Amino acid sequence: MSEARDRELDALQAALAAEHAAVYGYGVVGGRIGEARRTEARAAYDAHRARRDALARAVRDLDGEPVAAQAGYALPFPVPDEEAAVRLAVRLEDRVAGVYSDLVRAAGGGRRTMAAEALREAAVRAVRWRGGSVAFPGLAERAGTASPSAAPTA
Repeated sequence: MSEARDRELDALQAALAAEHAAVYGYGVVGGRIGEARRTEARAAYDAHRARRDALARAVRDLDGEPVAAQAGYALPFPVPDEEAAVRLAVRLEDRVAGVYSDLVRAAGGGRRTMAAEALREAAVRAVRWRGGSVAFPGLAERAGTASPSAAPTA
């Protein structure tokens, strides 16, 4: 396998791991979010499940074995109420945007387009949850980190 293909496969696996973590995290968000934002949380959960499944197919297309979801993920902070659930949703979207920015750099063609779309979608969801935006979604949140974790931990 070529070095470029290895980088793309690694970035796909990282994005898949982040999507596994996001699906788990939105399970927590959905259990704590108020009725007014429950539809929004469900839509995000469904979007991350769809991306997760597409990424697993992309990994298999490159003859890789898709990384499996963990049984559970450590949350970056306690999520006892709706306010914390909203903060967790923002964190999940920021993390996902970060790994998709890596995939944009590593992939080409249709996979790069898919990664850019996923990055945009995560950034838009983060803005909705946060109530505001950041200059470079997926990058500013990672400033000062050597290697971001796919799990939603701090």
